Amino acid sequence: MSANTLDVTASDAARPDTTKVKRAAVASFLGSMLEYYDFYIYASAAALVFGRVFFPSSNPAAGTLLALATFGVAYIARPVGAVLLGHFGDRVGRKRVMLLTLVLMGVSTFLIGCLPTYAAVGVAAPIMLVALRVLQGISAAGEQSGANSLTLEHSPMGRRAFFTSWTLTGTQAGFILATFVFLGVAWLPEEALLSWGWRVPFWFSFAVVVLAYVVRRKLEEPEVFVEEQEHNDVAKFPVVELFRTHTADVLRVMICSFIAVCGTVFSVFGLAFATSHEVGVSKTEMLLVAVSANVLALIMQPTLAILADKIGRKPVFITGALGCAVMIFVYFNAIMTGNLALIFLGALVLTGICYSAPNAIWPSFYAEMFNTKVRFSGIAISTQLGFAAAGFAPTIAWTLVGDSRTNWLPVAILVAVCCVLAATSAATARETYKVPLTELGKPVA
Repeated sequence: MSANTLDVTASDAARPDTTKVKRAAVASFLGSMLEYYDFYIYASAAALVFGRVFFPSSNPAAGTLLALATFGVAYIARPVGAVLLGHFGDRVGRKRVMLLTLVLMGVSTFLIGCLPTYAAVGVAAPIMLVALRVLQGISAAGEQSGANSLTLEHSPMGRRAFFTSWTLTGTQAGFILATFVFLGVAWLPEEALLSWGWRVPFWFSFAVVVLAYVVRRKLEEPEVFVEEQEHNDVAKFPVVELFRTHTADVLRVMICSFIAVCGTVFSVFGLAFATSHEVGVSKTEMLLVAVSANVLALIMQPTLAILADKIGRKPVFITGALGCAVMIFVYFNAIMTGNLALIFLGALVLTGICYSAPNAIWPSFYAEMFNTKVRFSGIAISTQLGFAAAGFAPTIAWTLVGDSRTNWLPVAILVAVCCVLAATSAATARETYKVPLTELGKPVA
């Protein structure tokens, strides 16, 4: 054998096999795309349609407030789902729970599109809507936690942030897909939109479910998790083990997760606020603004994740969170000017760049705070406790605006405070980008 052949063989042996992690990243991307496709079509429908379809009122603002409240209901169910799905994810396996969450999310979303309206069945309509929204919340509690755990545990050293970032990049793809589908029906005459048009985006989710399910069936459990099962080293009660060994990390991640308030205020409240009669920006323009910002995020998130693999998680997360705290004021001010170019620019910087930083980093940053025994439970429970603030942020924001419907300053202050809290909490965390997988979640000597 020649020296050159030996060199090539040695090089191939040294290069880690990324087949499994690439498959995991694709599966995570598709699952997250479905979750956030469902998330954003619900958000768009709640902001633009549900107030009249399920909560008819002589006061349109009251109907919108009730519709936005149903958006937040899922976040009440999420902590419960996090405990249940986290338990089985840490004991039975990441893959099985990921298949369950995928099917649960897809079925509940499809059924929302089949619901009768308030005019047809009265109060039973919003009750059924809330029940299906709760099922969406339970599913969402385990989706990203399982995807992040599985992808991280398959990832080679030095590329964990990049591969796990595809989970959250799927959220941007889901937003873009949802917005384009909703744009297609938003142009319908109002009577058609309110009768059948709003249902089409919910029915379309079935196609995404089938694609994601096929990919997920081919996943394998990470070696580090399989080894724990083989050695009977799996925690009997992962949630108990989590709070016994990682209480500070749960609290830390929960506060870091307040950054999501920026995302829901931008995507849900911002749409309802800007398109209200008092502010007057067109629905189509605001949907296109949101799409543009998320297209930029598709590029920025993997890029920022690569940067985090080189310089660390904390600098990227903290800089992005503080950037959001500043840019939320710029964005709402731009909306009030009515200048479309300024609105586009504000959205691109706020969501496409600043929010992309913590969004790209948290899948690895949070997951690396926990060991394999409790990683699924740790991410699920701590993030869902924090995300509860994000779920109700649009409703709180709509209340803060008051009767004027143009008083955006209290909303911007609320978002900024949440961003600063997230950045402060992140600053207290251990930097983990150079820590081996088997050493993650262990006390620092």
